[in-house]
Amino acid sequence: MEKIAHKEHYLQQYQKWINTDSLNEEMKAELLAIKDDKAEIEERFYKNLEFGTGGLRGLMGAGTNRINIYTVRRSTQGLANYLKKQNLTPCTTKTEDRAASKGTWRNIDHPTVKASGQTNTNKTTPLKVVIAYDSRFKSREFALESALVLAQNGIKAYVFAEIAPTPLLSYAVCELGADAGIVITASHNPKEYNGYKVYGNYGGQMTDEDSRAVIEQVENIQEELSVAVMAQKEAEAQELLVWLGSELLDRYIERTKGLILNPEIIEKMQDSLKIVYTPLHGTGNIPVMRLLQESGFKEVAIVPEQAEPDGSFPTASYPNPEDIKSFALAIELGKANNADILLATDPDADRVGVIVKNERSEYVSLTGNQLGGLLVDYILSSRKEKNTLPADGVIIKTIVTSSLGVDIARKYGIGHIDVLTGFKYIGEKINEFTHSKSSTYLFGYEESYGYLASDYVRDKDAVQICLLASEMAAFYKDKGITLYERLHQLFTELGYYQEDLVNITLEGIAGEKTIAAIIEDFRNNPPHEVHGERVLMVCDYLTCTEVDMIEKIATKTTLPKSNVLRYRLSDGSWFCIRPSGTEPKLKIYFGVKGNTAEEATTKLEGIKVEVMQRVNQVNV
Repeated sequence: MEKIAHKEHYLQQYQKWINTDSLNEEMKAELLAIKDDKAEIEERFYKNLEFGTGGLRGLMGAGTNRINIYTVRRSTQGLANYLKKQNLTPCTTKTEDRAASKGTWRNIDHPTVKASGQTNTNKTTPLKVVIAYDSRFKSREFALESALVLAQNGIKAYVFAEIAPTPLLSYAVCELGADAGIVITASHNPKEYNGYKVYGNYGGQMTDEDSRAVIEQVENIQEELSVAVMAQKEAEAQELLVWLGSELLDRYIERTKGLILNPEIIEKMQDSLKIVYTPLHGTGNIPVMRLLQESGFKEVAIVPEQAEPDGSFPTASYPNPEDIKSFALAIELGKANNADILLATDPDADRVGVIVKNERSEYVSLTGNQLGGLLVDYILSSRKEKNTLPADGVIIKTIVTSSLGVDIARKYGIGHIDVLTGFKYIGEKINEFTHSKSSTYLFGYEESYGYLASDYVRDKDAVQICLLASEMAAFYKDKGITLYERLHQLFTELGYYQEDLVNITLEGIAGEKTIAAIIEDFRNNPPHEVHGERVLMVCDYLTCTEVDMIEKIATKTTLPKSNVLRYRLSDGSWFCIRPSGTEPKLKIYFGVKGNTAEEATTKLEGIKVEVMQRVNQVNV
C-alpha cells in the first residue's frame, strides 16, 4: 500500500506541482481552478494514488491521488526498475496448444516485430513490454507515455496502433514472448476514471509476489514529476517503440474459432439464431463481430448507437454489462429483431453480460454465476459426448462464485479449484498447470461476468464467451429450448442456487475509514448465528486462518493473504465481505441453495437483511 502523505504536507505537494515548470498547461489550469478549495486539494494530494496488486485505477486529473501522465510515468518507471532486476523465463504453453496455433507461437512475421520470438536467455535481446489501451479519454496518451518511459530505460515497447481488448493484450504477451504487459483501462468504471493494469510474462495479471515487488519499486520513486521519457521520434528511430497492426488480432481470432465445440450446430442454425450485440462504446466491436460472422453466424445485429468507440459513453454512463440499464438499447433492438440472445461487453471487452428469453418470451438477464454454470455444463457435456474430456481436467472459480458449476463438474467426474477473488489468480493457476502438467484447464470463471474457455489467454475473455454463448444458444434452440429453460433444468436437477452482491460506495478519506471499520468489526466480533442458522466456519484470508466455530479449532488456509472474510452457515449458505481492489467500495457477497426457488429466495433475503443491519450499525 502507498504511504499516505502527512496531512500537513498536502498543501506543500499542491504547491510543488503548481510551481513545476514542466507541468503541462491543462493540469496547471485545473489546479489553479481549485486554489481556494482546500478539501479538493486534500483529496487530490493527501496520498499517492495506490499502485495496488492490479496496478492503478482512479479518477483522471491533476494530483498525486489521480491518474495522469505523471502518475503513469511513475508507475512505469517502477515497472521498468522491476523488470531490469529480474531473470525472466518467457511464456510457455502446452505442446498441443502450440501445434494447434495457426501461426508460429510467440513469433509473427510482420516486419515491425521480426525476431520478437527471441527470449531473454539471450542477454543481448532487450526486455519487451506489450501495451494496449481502450476507448477511454487519455488511454492512448497514457499508453504512449508508458512506452516512452520504457524506451528511456532501454526496454522495447510494442504498442497497439488502435484500441484493443484486454484479452488480446494477454494473448500478445505470450505470442510476442514479452516480459510484461500493460493495459490502459478502467474496465467498466464511469467515464471520469482510467486505469493501468500490469501483466506478467505468462500473460496473466501479476499476482502477489511480483505485484509486491513492482509496488516496492514504484514506492521508491518519490518525484513523479521528474520521471524521464524518451522523445517519440527517437524511440521509433531506435526501434524501442514499435506499433502493432492487425496481425495479432487476425491470429487471435483464428485461434478462438478453434473453441467451437459443435460446428455442425452453427451451420444448421446460422440463419435462425438471432443475436444482438453491443460493445458499449468500447473495444469489442471489431473482434466480436468478426469472430461471430467468420464463425458462421449470419443473423448478428450490432446496436448502432453504441457501436463506435467513445470515451464519454454517451448512451451508457455506467458501461457495465452487470447493470441491466446498459442493455436498454440492446433490448429495444432485440425486440425489434425477435433476437434469441443479447450480448454486451464492457469497454475493454474482458467482461460479458448475456440476456435471453424466459418461458414467456420476456428478456431476462443471466447472472455471472448462472452463465458460468451453463457454460460449464455445455463445455463438459459436449466434450464428454465427443470423448475429449480429460481425466485430469479441472474448472477454476473464485471463493465468491456459486458452487453450481462445482456440482455440475462433479457430475462429469471433473474436479475444481477455488482461488481468491480476482481473475489474476485463475491466470496464475493456468500458468502453474503449464509447468507442472498436474491438471488440464477446462474453464475458469468468476461471478462478476468474467470467463475464460482456453489457456492461450490468461485473463477473462469476453470475446471468447460471445462465441461460446452464441453457440450454446444455437445448440439449445435446436433442441427447442432457451438458455433460461436449460438453466432451470439444472436447478431442478441440482437445487436452486441464488446469489447476490451488495456494493456500498464509500469515497474519499472518510470512505476508506468506514470500509476499514466495518471489516474490522466483522473480523473482531464474528456473528455466531445469521437468519436462524449457526455460523459453522469463519475464514479470514488476511490472517490465513479458518476457524471452526463449533469446535473452536483454527487451521491454516492455503490461499494468499487478502483482506477478505468468508462465513459459512449450517445450511450451506454463505456470505463474504471485502473491500474492492479497484473502486472505493465495500463488497458483500451472498450465496444460498434451496429445494425450490421460493425457499432459496427466502433464505437469501433473510441473510441479507441481518448482515446489512450489522453493517449499517458500525460506528466510525
